[in-house]
Amino acid sequence: MDAFQLEQLEKERAESGEAYLEFFRIPQMSLGVYKLEAGALDAQEPHTEDEIYYVASGRGMITAGDEDRPVQPGNIVFVGANVNHRFHSITEDLLLLVFFAPAEGTTQSQHNTS
Repeated sequence: MDAFQLEQLEKERAESGEAYLEFFRIPQMSLGVYKLEAGALDAQEPHTEDEIYYVASGRGMITAGDEDRPVQPGNIVFVGANVNHRFHSITEDLLLLVFFAPAEGTTQSQHNTS
């Protein structure tokens, strides 16, 4: 069994200096923590895998496709593969648990074979 503590993961992410820290990966899924500070711009591009965000803390908005919704602690948001999405109007630092299925980047490599 693998078990994780969100507080420790956030500490590791902060120490890395990166907004995103992947902390678990198997072929069928990957998991990470993603932090966006209040007022930040989320410049992510669509992913080739399905994705779920769990809002651990913070407040803001997410646009996915043509939908725009507020997010706050406890919200769970599903974004399908290849759908344009980004967080915006972040009023309180967002800390997000991110779940990819299959693991992030695995279907992209399948699409890029020539």
